[in-house]
Amino acid sequence: MKEFWNRRQFMRNSIMGLGYSALVSSLIANGNRNNSFVRANRYRQRAKRVLFLFMKGGPSQVDTFDFKPKLNYDHGKPLPFAKPKVQFAKTGNLLASPWKFSRYGESGHYVSELFPNVARQVDDLCFIHSMHGTNPAHGAAVLKLHTGSDNFIRPSMGAWISYGLGTENQNLPSFISICPTLAHGGAQNWGSAFLPNIHQGCPIGNASIEPKNARLGHILNKSDSMIQQRVQLDFINFLNGRFNAKGYESRLKQRIQDFEMAFRMQTSIPMAQDLKNESKTTKKLYGLDQDISENFGTQCLMARRFLEHGVRFVQVTHSALKAQWDQHGNLRRDHAERAAQVDQPISGLLTDLKQRGMLEDTLVIWAGEFGRTPTVQGPKFDGRDHNPHGFTIWLAGAGVKGGFSYGTTDEYGYYAEENPVHVHDFHATLLAFLGIDHEDLTYHFAGRDFRLTDVHGRVINEIFA
Repeated sequence: MKEFWNRRQFMRNSIMGLGYSALVSSLIANGNRNNSFVRANRYRQRAKRVLFLFMKGGPSQVDTFDFKPKLNYDHGKPLPFAKPKVQFAKTGNLLASPWKFSRYGESGHYVSELFPNVARQVDDLCFIHSMHGTNPAHGAAVLKLHTGSDNFIRPSMGAWISYGLGTENQNLPSFISICPTLAHGGAQNWGSAFLPNIHQGCPIGNASIEPKNARLGHILNKSDSMIQQRVQLDFINFLNGRFNAKGYESRLKQRIQDFEMAFRMQTSIPMAQDLKNESKTTKKLYGLDQDISENFGTQCLMARRFLEHGVRFVQVTHSALKAQWDQHGNLRRDHAERAAQVDQPISGLLTDLKQRGMLEDTLVIWAGEFGRTPTVQGPKFDGRDHNPHGFTIWLAGAGVKGGFSYGTTDEYGYYAEENPVHVHDFHATLLAFLGIDHEDLTYHFAGRDFRLTDVHGRVINEIFA
């Protein structure tokens, strides 16, 4: 066995081996498991965990879940009311959806033929058709959705939830982001900003890496065995114990807990994301048997495993260079391909969660950063521009009113019209599902109190079952 290092050598070498990602995701040992943010007297805690399915690029609401017969009827005509004063790009006349819509389930909700498998889950879904934001650019809109701000560095919603509720597994981070995009805000979208960095998201791979190859960076110490690391940790704990009389006990104890967490993650992370023992039936359910859906299906199955192991907030991003929903042109070809990549995995995920009894206390969210215009863009009349003024998201599980639709856009799907829901309202409602009053979940920094919803936000009580 190697000779013991002195303390300075150990700190320099072992931290690099165990890795930055592991350390910042360490246990909230004395944290918020039973904190005051869970206000049972105001918002009953319906969800214990959150799964966020992020469709980067902006899916078209009028081609997926928001059926607009008037749009088809007036195809090719000018929009009969004013377009926004600030637009991302110039658009032309109205463009009918290339896809047919049909009613599904007892609720009879219309779903496009792009999503035949998700359509079968429609009675478990709650659609919000009146989402709206303020910024038509990807970067600002993505940041707004993730952090509540489109121009400042703020904690992401996963970090706020980690701060508010803590962790359910001492061997895993409370917030994991699977294959996140490195563009349009990058690490800010899973960062903790001024919150303690133990609450920031732990990225597994990124959008440029195939999910089956996605790993947590620097998770393994290649130079020392687990036995050697165990001995080293015990030794540094012994050395630190000598400083108790000097008043360093609490800080040194927390430091040791950080090292211990990083040590445990070397085995807990690979074990949680290992899909080898999943049955062929389960893999098929998630679409792993098809080339078109294998990547996103792998992410979804990995997400279910992390949720099972007690991770509080898991994000799955559908992105990559050739898998974004940003169709300024080639709408018919590319939106069809994007939908085929995620339709079976999402349906399989919902089915699996329901069969395991996990959907009862897991809040599933499907959303992009904005929607698309009902007016046409592109020289071939086969594209739609960015539209933050009215778009659709849906939720499932954890006390959501299934088979229900809230809010509407206008008859062409351009503007949120009835019961508009701002991004701040969405965040306030998300926290309420977790039993948290968004006005109480604050953090004092730089002379003022901050919260996810800033000074805004209205809880949409109508979507609670």
